[in-house]
Amino acid sequence: MSITTSSALRLAQPAGRWVMAATALGAGLVLLETTVVNVALPAIGRGLDTSLVGLQWSVNAFTLTLSGFILLGGALGDRFGRRRIYLIGLAWFAVASLLCGMAENVGWLIAARALQGIGGALLVPGSLALIQQSFHPDDRARAVGAWSGLSGVAGAAGPLLGGWLVDVASWRWAFYVNVPVAVVVAVLLVRHVPESRDPDPPRRFDLAGGLLAAVGLGGATYALTEASGAGWPVLGSALVAVAALVAFVQVERRRRAPMLPLELFASRQFTAANLASFGVYGAVAGLFFLLPIQLQVTVGYSPLGAGLALLPATVLVLLLSARAGARSARTGTRLPLTVGSLVCVVALLLAPRVTSGAHYLTDVLPTVVLIGIGISMVTPAISTAVLGAVPDRRVGIASAVNNGVARTAGLVAVAALPAIAALPPDATQDPAALDQGFGTSMLGCAGLFLAGGLVAWLGIRRTAAAATTPNEPRPTTTPPVSRR
Repeated sequence: MSITTSSALRLAQPAGRWVMAATALGAGLVLLETTVVNVALPAIGRGLDTSLVGLQWSVNAFTLTLSGFILLGGALGDRFGRRRIYLIGLAWFAVASLLCGMAENVGWLIAARALQGIGGALLVPGSLALIQQSFHPDDRARAVGAWSGLSGVAGAAGPLLGGWLVDVASWRWAFYVNVPVAVVVAVLLVRHVPESRDPDPPRRFDLAGGLLAAVGLGGATYALTEASGAGWPVLGSALVAVAALVAFVQVERRRRAPMLPLELFASRQFTAANLASFGVYGAVAGLFFLLPIQLQVTVGYSPLGAGLALLPATVLVLLLSARAGARSARTGTRLPLTVGSLVCVVALLLAPRVTSGAHYLTDVLPTVVLIGIGISMVTPAISTAVLGAVPDRRVGIASAVNNGVARTAGLVAVAALPAIAALPPDATQDPAALDQGFGTSMLGCAGLFLAGGLVAWLGIRRTAAAATTPNEPRPTTTPPVSRR
């Protein structure tokens, strides 16, 4: 029998810590999968005899369905119960992970990764919404910070885990490892996490909006990934993408109960935080797609060595994120978002030094350390800014929107950066070509971080203020961390 949250859990209580563990581990599982697979990409390429384009699709198939269906996942959670949909997502994700590990060719892997992304779309929105609904208002900002840190650590630990699994077993275990973790999270979820839902959900689902979003993202992904090739397929997919996304906006404007409530973007804070998310998370995705490949193919690290090289970022995110979240609640989110983005800009400007003959202490470590510091400042602030800009009953869809923006940014970055940097399809077997394109790509990622920081500085208010959504009063139980 499900229980409805009373929004009274405290972070210092055992019950609060169990909720934190279950929600952070589930969200972290999706992040973990992304970074584990990134380190395993060279081994996957060799094992399935595929090119850089095939590896791009093995990443983007997951991100495409994750971003395309994440709004639906948030809406389902708000309607049928966030814990229930979260549990379904866990089971789906685990089964799809088994199919990924069993892949006999790259087509099989891409299809299984697409299924895996759907599971993630059901799982991720409920994670942050359960945090927001379960904890006492005084503890929510700290809880969001802790959630960002713990789930972020799972993602940051991925390179180390992925490298170890590839070295001691096989790239297939980068997928199989998800199954026991999903079982543990499911047990914690059933035993310790209360149910929550929107008390007044819409009667109908916006399936047309969901399909248009998926078609638009799919067309854009194909056009960007295949941009180096000429011809009508690329142009046609780009035109289909534009038409579908324009139609998506029109459908959402006319629906009484849209999948993406456009009135949320009337909040300056909500809009600015999501625009900053696009820049920041696009840069993060581009960095962690190419850096593990660069470390292995050009610098000469083993998979485990590449994972160990990135370990300091994991430690820093673990140590700093919860404190950064608490500080954001006191001082506002604009400053940590802006400063954290600028720290990451410096890291990316140093990243081209990670080249053939690079020394770890002087060339690799500065980038890794600065990225860890910057991400630990940025991610809790973005989550706090987004959730603080909406009323409590909309946190599920708000979380889904922000996660969708973040995943779409990663999708675009991974698809576009190799084309922008003129990386050839065989770049994973050509260290010289990869090295040249890597430097160009890191400068592009630095530009995305800079754009995110500027948007945060110009669009988010400096101090905390009471939140309202147009024509909708803010519940009194919500912490005063809204439009800044």
